[in-house]
Amino acid sequence: MADSNDEVPKCAFFAAGTATMSTVPSPKHQLRVTDDEIVDRATALYLAARPIDMSSLAADLGLSRATLYRRVGNHEDLLGTVLSAQTEATFRSVRRPRDVHGLTAVTTTLEAFIHAIMASAPVRSLIERDAALFIRVVMGRGPVEDSASRMIAELLEEELSGQLDADPALLARAIVRLSDAMIYTHLLGDSEPEVDEAVTLVRMLLDAAVGR
Repeated sequence: MADSNDEVPKCAFFAAGTATMSTVPSPKHQLRVTDDEIVDRATALYLAARPIDMSSLAADLGLSRATLYRRVGNHEDLLGTVLSAQTEATFRSVRRPRDVHGLTAVTTTLEAFIHAIMASAPVRSLIERDAALFIRVVMGRGPVEDSASRMIAELLEEELSGQLDADPALLARAIVRLSDAMIYTHLLGDSEPEVDEAVTLVRMLLDAAVGR
């Protein structure tokens, strides 16, 4: 089902539903609102487990919907930007202790990363509110997958340099897609996320990649 926020309004004067010509934000004010401020406001909504409604967001920032779409893309684009940044923040927060190295560091970090994602209240709220939207933004090729793959590739290169029988970027993307397929399996019809199975399979994949 297409998201109701995907269409840019034909007339910016009526972007918020009840706006009139006298309430349209001035061009000077709209220029003062930065893209980072827009993303920060959207991120605050996500972290509070609230939906990111484009009309409300535009009104809160003093922007027209047309300007908001022009600056940050449509609803899915903005959500992808928010989730990509939060994915990176989560990964950085669970990065293995500095006294752990090699394959142990990689597996420890990835296991913690998977469990942190599944424990996230904003993630659970988004899935409960709109599972189809979550699948489109998170499980397909896009900024969220790209962010996770890039960080895992960096981890592989740092900890397993010279030990891998596979390209780190390709292996990282395989880890992301395998993990997604397991931990979000309940969105595809199964009853429960297969978190432990995902961790086991990632370990097996890594063992094979270093020739164990």
